[in-house]
Amino acid sequence: MPDTSHASHADVVSKLRAAGCVFAEDEADLLLAAAKTSAELESLVERRVAGLPLEHLLGWAEFHGLRITVAPGVFVPRHRTEFLVDVAVSLAPPDPVVLDLCCGSGALGTAFASLVTPGELHAADVEPAAVECARVNVPGAVYLGDLYDALPDSLRGRVDVLLANVPYVPSDAVATMPPEARLHEPLTALDGGADGLDLARRVAAGAPGWLAPGGLLLIESSERQAPVAGEIFAAAGLSPRVHNSAELGATVVSGTASIV
Repeated sequence: MPDTSHASHADVVSKLRAAGCVFAEDEADLLLAAAKTSAELESLVERRVAGLPLEHLLGWAEFHGLRITVAPGVFVPRHRTEFLVDVAVSLAPPDPVVLDLCCGSGALGTAFASLVTPGELHAADVEPAAVECARVNVPGAVYLGDLYDALPDSLRGRVDVLLANVPYVPSDAVATMPPEARLHEPLTALDGGADGLDLARRVAAGAPGWLAPGGLLLIESSERQAPVAGEIFAAAGLSPRVHNSAELGATVVSGTASIV
């Protein structure tokens, strides 16, 4: 048992609540469980109160029922993005070749593989810290590099499901994000350019060269951005479709490659 007897659950909750932590009780439970000593607990609470993401302190994030390893400087997967995985699973063919692009910690590909056994699973990200985490999480090959430049040529024309959790926050809105995100996660994982869709354009433009006939590209966007994202997909030769989850407040845009 951790030696944290000097600090009561109520003490930790009080400190977290005073710092503005909405789920102070739940966070206190997790921090108390993670700390091996009183000194470690004190350090964890102090760093959380200072604004560090809870997941970076714990070393993991809960995503689709899994514990996904994360580390400082790595994007923390959001629960709303579980909907992207659900849509992909519902549309995937048997034994799919799956690519998790802009993978971050590899949460999407890992969650997909926990629900549907892929024929192959590949992941890639431009951030070295993210790739290091993804290599712990992803039961497949993980590559370091900028989008498709990271991938082996052997994947061209073979990808059945392309998951791309691209950043989609407009540049002007990044400053309004919670401090724990904008100060502790890489800007490349948050800033989507002037209208938030710069990376979506790049991913969609390159997708037809990597997708198998009938293959799927799926991204997350805001509800407001979805019509424009659909136009971007159509311009790239993909048949777009918008999916919404009222429960998670999530919007996913899928694009299907031509079978011919």
